[in-house]
Amino acid sequence: MDDVKVEDYFKPVEITDSGVAIVRLDGPKPMNTISFAMSAAAKKMWSENIADRSDVKAVVFISAKKDNFIAGADIQDIKNIEDKSQLIPVIEDGLNFFKAMKAKGVPMVSAINGPALGGGLEWALWCDYRVASDSAKTKMGLPEVKLGLLPGFGGTQNLFPLVGTQKAMDMMLTGKEVRPAQAKKMGLVDLVVSPHGLEHAAIKAAEGLAAGKIKVTVPRKKKSWMNWAIEDTPPGQSKMWETIDKMIMKNTNGNYPAPYAIIECVKEGLKGGDKDKAYKFEREKFAELAATSESAGLIGIFDGMTSLKKHSFGEPARPTKNIAVLGAGLMGAGIAQISAEKGYRVLLKDKTDEGIANGEKYINGNWDKKLKRKRMTMHKHNQNTANIVPLSDNSPSWKQHLGQADLVIEAVFEDINLKHSVIKEMEEVLPEHCVFATNTSAIPIEDIAKGSKRPDQLIGMHYFSPVPQMPLLEIIPHKGTSDQTIAAAYNVGVKQGKTCITVKDVPGFYVNRCLGPFLVEVSALARDGASLELLDKSMTNFGMPVGPVTLADEVGIDVSNKVATFLSNADLGVRMTGGDISLMGDMVEKGWLGRKTNQGFYTYDPKNPKKKTISAEVKEYAKQFQTRDLGLTESDVQNRIVSRFINEAVMCLQDSIIADPVQGDIGLIFGTGFAPFTGGPFRYLDNYGIDKYVAMMNGLAEEHGPQFEPCQMLKDYAKAGKKFHN
Repeated sequence: MDDVKVEDYFKPVEITDSGVAIVRLDGPKPMNTISFAMSAAAKKMWSENIADRSDVKAVVFISAKKDNFIAGADIQDIKNIEDKSQLIPVIEDGLNFFKAMKAKGVPMVSAINGPALGGGLEWALWCDYRVASDSAKTKMGLPEVKLGLLPGFGGTQNLFPLVGTQKAMDMMLTGKEVRPAQAKKMGLVDLVVSPHGLEHAAIKAAEGLAAGKIKVTVPRKKKSWMNWAIEDTPPGQSKMWETIDKMIMKNTNGNYPAPYAIIECVKEGLKGGDKDKAYKFEREKFAELAATSESAGLIGIFDGMTSLKKHSFGEPARPTKNIAVLGAGLMGAGIAQISAEKGYRVLLKDKTDEGIANGEKYINGNWDKKLKRKRMTMHKHNQNTANIVPLSDNSPSWKQHLGQADLVIEAVFEDINLKHSVIKEMEEVLPEHCVFATNTSAIPIEDIAKGSKRPDQLIGMHYFSPVPQMPLLEIIPHKGTSDQTIAAAYNVGVKQGKTCITVKDVPGFYVNRCLGPFLVEVSALARDGASLELLDKSMTNFGMPVGPVTLADEVGIDVSNKVATFLSNADLGVRMTGGDISLMGDMVEKGWLGRKTNQGFYTYDPKNPKKKTISAEVKEYAKQFQTRDLGLTESDVQNRIVSRFINEAVMCLQDSIIADPVQGDIGLIFGTGFAPFTGGPFRYLDNYGIDKYVAMMNGLAEEHGPQFEPCQMLKDYAKAGKKFHN
């Protein structure tokens, strides 16, 4: 890359009178990233401005951008290399640059404001001293594991000596982000200052290091007796690795190779001796991981999330500042919470004062937990609380407040007559420009829009419960919804922190439509002799976060039954046959609604929410639905459930319910927990082999019935040898 220009990635290097070289990172994109081109520019910058200058006594690295240091490596560069073994010399070249900087023998200081993630934190770890701003945007982490990778620029070797093995493993195995105060406490950074004082503090630190007035040690913090016993003695280390292995197995079920590779790298480094050998081991492991289907799948999710932050619907009629949420139940309160957190003024209305009080209690309870866990400051807590205006029918000014709304999100009960009544009442007080969004999980948006005087401004916004935790938002325009309305809803969803997919207005939309055949097949498997335990275990071993039995309990047996019943009477035809959903209907009549009533398929201990058992009564109840025992294996269960799920997803693409496979993958991963390491149902098919999958489904159709017949698009792709993703 001889043609790369230093000025495209760095501001001109300044050298202070005291000999501190100030290197300002300023890449061409809004966020600084370490790309191949940036690496080449960095080498040029160093050799031309610093390497041979005797008057440079110290170096400060700081971003010229106002809110980020380095957000990580450029993933596109990694994707573009087909033979991943070619990454080994590329990483070695980057590592040699960092080693050359160290070899100059002058102290280096990183001044961090905003994200320092992945390669950005690794850059900082090569420095002798780290100063961080206390900005809310400042965060540090090594999130490579979330992409099926590991820190490849020395991170697995440079972090643990600084902060201790346990803290380093926690950061690398979870990809968690560390805030400035915590980073200071653990020794990851040496000083925390205000953003305005960051550069001055970094220069002073560099001068102090150069003059020998500031001394630093590795590790920064003296180990406690307990940490010494765990990290530095053979029995302690043995127990530590055993605990880590158990944690990984619990969280990943062994489906992700990256955590194990990270462990291998750290163990290699802990041997001591030749560090170059450990760095070589690290980059070789990185290249191995980059070649796995798991990494390709996780990077696909990352790319999909990034692409879905933008839309093609133009600009809304006007920006949204005030959001009204109608209904303060769990769904409405959750929507109000995430909206207030992002700075919207939220008009939370319920019919009764009691309903509003319950909604506020739920929201404040969630914020109190964040405050206690230091994930929210008291200032932010107060700010969020002030953003919510509680209203009920008894509030004399509720109509005046609603008259200021830019967007309304209705979260009342799933009854079309009630929704029509609410729309009629609200349209009398809402301003002309206001967008009306309905949070329904099943009722066609077109039918709801029939109750509106302004149907072009009505749209579906389907949130998933619990709203603060679930990342997906389905946006459902009906045929008459304007692009400006779609744009307004989409922009709000993105600002709320949701990943948005735009879905056609059909029964069940996308996620619930796919869950319909899934739920029917679960009942079919129970009929064929699969125990509740086998159903759950089979799907968690496939890679789902929870099994179908637990999922039904968590969502609510009543909700699951309603979705399955609704779709059985909808337009899916034979695809909703093969099972007996009255299994759940009878449970609803018994009041066994799942976790919320402490009794569903599982019995829950109200004193210990994590404890659950299957009672003899439930086992006996489930046996009543069993008509035969096919001696089903785990593989049988997986093939039957997953194929019904995947076939419906492809049907949705075939019928233009979703726009493309990216939305299909993201929708089922974020909406149902479809095994993330596969990259979603469409990437799973690509990796499995669509022709092989169609053959497997044809076999199931011959044995169990036409509900397993692969859809036409699957057959066509199998015949043509096509893939859903290039």
